[in-house]
Amino acid sequence: MTDEAPDTEEVARKLFSGPIAFLKSAPGLQFLPDAEVEEIAFAGRSNVGKSSLLNKLTNRRDLARTSNTPGRTQELNFFDVGQPLRFRLVDMPGYGFAKAPKDVARKWRYLVNDYLRGRQALKRALVLIDSRHGIKDIDLEVMKMLDDAAVSYHLVLTKADKIKASELQAVEAKTAEEARKHPAAHPQIITTSSETGLGIDQLRKAVIEAIG
Repeated sequence: MTDEAPDTEEVARKLFSGPIAFLKSAPGLQFLPDAEVEEIAFAGRSNVGKSSLLNKLTNRRDLARTSNTPGRTQELNFFDVGQPLRFRLVDMPGYGFAKAPKDVARKWRYLVNDYLRGRQALKRALVLIDSRHGIKDIDLEVMKMLDDAAVSYHLVLTKADKIKASELQAVEAKTAEEARKHPAAHPQIITTSSETGLGIDQLRKAVIEAIG
């Protein structure tokens, strides 16, 4: 095991410091790119920090658009990683934004759900959980949907720098306890901060291990 770990970390370092490019936005399933390579999707509640984490993961300043306004990402955004193409990252619309118009929120929910349930190229989902709030009912709904669809997923805690260490430890324990109840959830909980870089190397390694 000790011989393999540096190799995975080195592969991750090279891939995420190499070519990464925005491919396209898909407002509906009919606009999805061809499923020619495996995909890793970022899912989570609105304002959980998906775009910021994606930028930190790829060591880019503005690969994914960030905003203080919840619900800005309204489409599936695809990013090509590697040259030649190795895999794709997918930035998904945030779910659970209460202030969005009902028809818009419904459209986002259907798009996210249909992609997560039916995309054959989807290798793993990263379900982002705000460390300050923990797992909410709407997160559990998404987790159950992934369980039912047999889509493997990691629970990733975000914004770990925003709470006290003792509180973070409690959230980590509770999140891990919940993960054990879900057949498709990976047992490893990844704690991250886009501000400090906490957990980014671990997240990169998890992505590389997921695509094999």
